[in-house]
Formats: sequence, structure tokens, C-alpha cells
Amino acid sequence: MRRLLAFLLTAALAAAGLVACTPKPPSAEPVAADFLAALAEADLDTVAGLVDSPDEARAATEQTWSGLQAEGLDAELTGLDTPESTDAATATAHARLTWHLPRGRDFAYDTDVNLQREGRDWTVHWQPTVLHPRLGAHQHLELRPVVAEKASVVSSDGVALLTPGVRHRLLVDGSKTDTPGKLSREITEALHAADVDAGIDPAELEKNLRETDGPYSVTMLDDAAADGVAKRFAGDDAVTLNDEAAMVTPEPGFAPDILSRVRAAVGDELDGANGWRVAVVNPEGNELDDVEHHDARLAPAVRVSIDHSVQLAAQRALEAHAKQKAVIVAVRPSNGDILAVAQTPEADKDGDIALTGQYPPGSVFKMITATAGVADEGLTPDSTVPCPGTMDIYGRTVTNYNASGVGDTSLETAFARSCNTTFADISTKLEPGQLEHTAKQFGLGLSYDIPGLETVTGSVPFGETPLDRTESGYGQGLDLASPFGLAMVAATAAAGRTPTPQLVTGRETTVDEQIEPPDPEAIAALQRMMRTVVTNGTAAGMSAGGEIHGKTGEAEVNDGSHAWFAGYRDDIAFATLVVYGGGSETSVAITDEFFRHLDGDANPEEIGAAPGEAGQP
Repeated sequence: MRRLLAFLLTAALAAAGLVACTPKPPSAEPVAADFLAALAEADLDTVAGLVDSPDEARAATEQTWSGLQAEGLDAELTGLDTPESTDAATATAHARLTWHLPRGRDFAYDTDVNLQREGRDWTVHWQPTVLHPRLGAHQHLELRPVVAEKASVVSSDGVALLTPGVRHRLLVDGSKTDTPGKLSREITEALHAADVDAGIDPAELEKNLRETDGPYSVTMLDDAAADGVAKRFAGDDAVTLNDEAAMVTPEPGFAPDILSRVRAAVGDELDGANGWRVAVVNPEGNELDDVEHHDARLAPAVRVSIDHSVQLAAQRALEAHAKQKAVIVAVRPSNGDILAVAQTPEADKDGDIALTGQYPPGSVFKMITATAGVADEGLTPDSTVPCPGTMDIYGRTVTNYNASGVGDTSLETAFARSCNTTFADISTKLEPGQLEHTAKQFGLGLSYDIPGLETVTGSVPFGETPLDRTESGYGQGLDLASPFGLAMVAATAAAGRTPTPQLVTGRETTVDEQIEPPDPEAIAALQRMMRTVVTNGTAAGMSAGGEIHGKTGEAEVNDGSHAWFAGYRDDIAFATLVVYGGGSETSVAITDEFFRHLDGDANPEEIGAAPGEAGQP
């Protein structure tokens, strides 16, 4: 019995010794850690050496790194699952992948890495899900933009003036035609037929086509023009049209000059912040799904001062005067918003005359002279002043229209009848510099830096000599003004101070001088007299509704005279000019139509007709 027990004990100890000497299988953790480290370093050779499908792993890893445009990768081993059985030949490593993408973007997620053991060696079992759980066979990840749509440009009354759209670039390849001269002429003819004023000379275009290797960019076209050109050159390989994203106007022909300036001034502000996404992509580059998505951030709409209704009314009022150089500028007296800038095609030939043109203002300038007379000479609208047909002032003979006069009369009547002699007398009695200073109190002679616009208000001489002051008093001599400048004068008359003009909301306008506003009593007197001009003076007979205040003017020049009318109604100040338009009745008629269009009661058959019996200057 003792021998049996001893044998069993010996056998048990021997068995225990055998178990204790059997080595444990190696852990999968080092291989998993090495794989993730190689993945994080984009070490394709090491990655391929640790997996069971090296070619597939190499390709997918390289494509994903490249597709994500990755600047780095953190690959963290967060756990390892192994079966309890010592004979188990599989394990699952858990990992956290954080991709560092361009512009500081991070893309993070959890994934699993499966491993297999053969003998004592662990190998990563390659699956696309190692790179991302939603990847399938032969797929990879790519970073794609979420493009922000451009913001719109909106008028002060809430109408979209510029919206994201498409324009068409006209390209011509001179190497694909044997007759570049003929083609150049045909292109210019086609553009003219499409009403495109691109300023293209056929000879210059031919020269460029001969000198340019490949397609030459001729101009940009809107939809209508592009359709016409496409039909004209259908089948001609030398002429192509490329679509390009652009800000377009929903209303072709609406304020083209102003909107082109706005487009250039606020271009960067219209771009929102692009978003981004990570897409699953197949070998053909087709997107299958998004695994990460960040929306774009739209920029807020850019608001401009242009009032859609006011601008449209101004353009329509000028339509019947297309063969004349006629312009209208409108400004809001309460805040300086530039509401409308409109020119006829004929005026366009001379450039941007509405904003920068310099013309003698004629009798419209009497708004400033009258104010100086009230403020500096103690006059009132009821003061008695001389209005002879002619007057000799320091050897200068000043003459009224048709040499007509009324003798001694009230300042109000002289203003309403636009007596040159009266205001020449007033200005001559001023001290040197007083009239110039008063003009600046109305914005005339100041320089404004308006983002998006170039403007010139005008100039008034210092008046060192009596002659200078005499002629300046009724807007002749060295006095110069733009329609914009006189619109600012009218805005000052309405508000009692000169508003700061602006085009783009949020863009600050600067002025070269800070001038105190005109005397309030002088402004009240001026407003009274400007109303009389419309009710019983040179602008009498206007049919437009509302309480219109204004001053007419006929500025004499060597070749004729310019027709002016400037004033205000409610919170709209205006200046209307017809270059070589003769008597002011023309500018009064256009202004009348402007307000009638604005009020919605204009009769197209009456456009261009004088509004009743209007007087001269």
C-alpha cells in the first residue's frame, strides 16, 4: 500500500513538473503596437511586413494617407482581447486613430485590428476596416471640401442685387483657325449683336490670337450673350465657352457700373468658410458615403446703400433721353446712403460723370449763396434785394436770363425767379473765403473716401478778388460741381447738416475736413425758398406728388449750356444733369418722371415732356 501511494505521488509530481515547464504563448500586444506605430508613421514597408495581405494593406494605407492629405496620425492602442484558452490563435486589438488634417482639422474614431497566430508568431489579419470601420474592399478615405455658397449683395430695401451664379468666358484658339483676321471680325460682330460692349478691336484681337499659344481669353459673357455667341460659332473648334462661378445680377442692365464697383469692393466678404468632410471612395474615385461631415459657414449678405426702387426709377426716367448725356444721383439726407446713380449710354461715353464729372453748377449754386447771405449778411427770405435785368459790379456786367428783372423784390422771390444779379451782389459783398467755406458746409469742395466708389464733389474758389466772388455767386466763373456733389448739397439742405455718404454698409467713409454744419436759421430759410421754386418758380408745374424742394440751374459754357435741377423730397435728395441740355426745364422734366416712376404713376407716353410752364435757370 505504501509503495502504491509513493508511486502515485511521484507520478503526480512528475505531471506537475511537466505542466510547469510548458512555455506560455507570446502576447499579440507587441505586434499590434508595432503595427499601429508603423501606420502612424506611414511606414508602408513595416505595415506590409506585419500583415497577411501586404499588397492590399500597402495600397489602402498609401491611398488613405494621400486622400486625407494627412499631416500626421496618432494611433493609440486602447485595449487587447484574447481568449482564455491557451491554444487560442486569434486576438483583437482596439485602437483610437486621430488624423491631423490641413488647417488644424482633426478626424478621430475607434477601430479594431484582428490578429492571427501561427505557432508563436502573430500577424495582423488585413481588412479595410483596420483603417476605418466603414471601409470595404478596395476602398479608401479622402478629404473633400464642403464649399460655402457665396453670400448675396442686397439693396437697402432688401432686394438681391448680386447672387452666386455662372458667367461664361469666351476663349478663342488662334492655332485652330486658318483665318484669324476673319474670325476676329466675326467675333466682334457677334459681341456687338449680343449688345456686349467689351471694347474689343478686331485688329488687336487678331494680333493677340497670332501671338498667343493656345486659347486666348476674350471677355466674360452673361447667359443671354453666351447663348448667342454659342449659336453663332457652333461647330467651330477655335471658339469655346467655359462656365465660371461668378456673382451675377438677377436683372441685367440694373446699375451696371455701380454693381461692378460693388463686386470688386466686397468680393472677399462674400466668401463664407468652407466646411469639410471625409468620404469613402472606390478605386474609380466615386464617393460612396461620408464618414465625417462639417457644414460650411455662410457669410452674411452684404448690404449696400443702393435702393432698388429708387435706382430703377432713375434709370426709367432717363430712358427717353438715351441720346443725351443725362444723369441722376440720389442720396438719403438722414444717413448719407447713396440711393441711385444712373447715366444714359451717351453719358457713359464720357466716363463716370455722375460721380466725378466737373461742370459749372449754374443757378443751382444759389442754394449756397442764399445760405451765406442769410448767415453772414443778415438776410431773410423777406429781405428786400435788388433784381435788375443787368447789374454792373466792379466792372463786371451781370445779366439775368433775357435780361429780365423785377427791380427790388424779396430774397425769396429772387431765389424762385433765379435772379443772377441778386446773387452776384450778395456774393460780392461776402468776405474772401466765406462762400468757399459755406460751400464746404454743404459738402461741396470736400473729398470723400467712399469704399467702393471714386467721387469728386467739386470746388469753389477762395474769392480773393471781387470778380471771383461775383461770378461764383450764381454758379459761374471757377465754380465746378459733379452731380454727386450737388446731391450732397441738396441732402444738406434737407437735413441741416452734411451726411456722410456711404455705399457698402459697415465700410466707413472718411472725409478730408471736418466742417461745422450751416446755421439752422439759414437752413430753414433755404428750405422755404426751395419750396417756392417748385410751387411758384422755375420748377413750377411738376406733376409728381409729395412736397418737393429744389433749385434749377442753367450753366452757360462756350458751346451751349448745361441743365441742372437739385433738391429733395422727404428723405431723398437728388441732382439731375443734362449736359448741353439747354434750359433747366429738361432736367426738371426728368426729375418729375423720376418721382412719378418711384410713385408708380408714370405714363410712358409723357416721358420727356416738360412739366408745365417752367421758368428759366
